[in-house]
Amino acid sequence: MKIKAIKTRVINPPQDNIYDILDKLWEDLKEKDIIFITSKILAIHQWKCQEIKELDNIEEKDELVKKEAELFIPRQSYVEHSVNLTIKYNTLIPNAWIDESNSNGYYVLWPENPEKEAEKICKYLKDKFNIKDLAVLITDSHTTPLRYWVIWISMWFYGMKPFKSYIWTEDIFWRELQMSRVNIVDSLSVSAVLAMWEWAEQTPIAIISDCEYAEFTNKPAYNELNIPLEEDIYYPLIKQFHNDK
Repeated sequence: MKIKAIKTRVINPPQDNIYDILDKLWEDLKEKDIIFITSKILAIHQWKCQEIKELDNIEEKDELVKKEAELFIPRQSYVEHSVNLTIKYNTLIPNAWIDESNSNGYYVLWPENPEKEAEKICKYLKDKFNIKDLAVLITDSHTTPLRYWVIWISMWFYGMKPFKSYIWTEDIFWRELQMSRVNIVDSLSVSAVLAMWEWAEQTPIAIISDCEYAEFTNKPAYNELNIPLEEDIYYPLIKQFHNDK
């Protein structure tokens, strides 16, 4: 498996066009490649930015977070008080992941209809470069319960199946597995973003080639990863706030 981070020009908030950058991928793309794009440049492409009126204004940002979140747990409800815990697009994250880094005086929100945008970009690149099998993954960072710092996940994707199932296969002692599925898209996203990073590198796109784990498809598969909130193992921890909302 090979990973290549793509250096680009600066993507400028509050709005910029990323398709001129995608058009330049012709030298790098080939059959069965997987493209990783940070959610931030997609949001900027969509003009999903809001000007920061007053720097470090907690109340201003809290109101925006509450508006953007699908579920909102206010900062006074837990120890650190530094962020609001939220759910956005079926993901448990701080502050609906409204970002201020590399944003030049704007809050950058999450993209609108990101699963549709991933499909649109994937089909565009397939047609433009005459590629049959290709996948596009939109990445972002997130926190993990009881772990410091962030790792990366695929927030949305199109063009490949998201997991590999080992159910009904046998382990080395011939025990039949009943629950084991490997989340391929998130696992690959960690590797891709580790190569491109998300700070001042200007590498918001990466390409993974020769990935033996990828199974390509032309059917949307995003919902295959989503667990209904009430069925999730973490639901007992956030049930109170779900009912409140």
